[in-house]
Amino acid sequence: MTQDRVIYGIANCDTVKRARAWLVAQAIPHQFHDFARADVPLARLDAWLAACGWETVLNRKGTTWRKLDEAVRAAVLDAGSAREVMLAHPSCIKRPVVDWADGGSTVGFDAAHWQTR
Repeated sequence: MTQDRVIYGIANCDTVKRARAWLVAQAIPHQFHDFARADVPLARLDAWLAACGWETVLNRKGTTWRKLDEAVRAAVLDAGSAREVMLAHPSCIKRPVVDWADGGSTVGFDAAHWQTR
């Protein structure tokens, strides 16, 4: 990888925009992986689920989640079922997800926490 950090999300997401702007303002080099232009990397999704937990990675507050059929939402009971929904609907992944230079990953944007990375 040419950059130490990779930020994953959707380019038109306001939180992703704020996070990317923060990284630029802090002069932190990074790559951006847009779920809308490239698929969700399966190995990375599995790593995020293992490291952060499916309840953290799954965005249950977003429009995409709310528009899903009630039966689909009710069937999400564990990491496996959450993974299937996130693969079918990448907007159900809480954004941004960042793979940091130290090998750790974070979900969501928290400038104060990112400052310590």
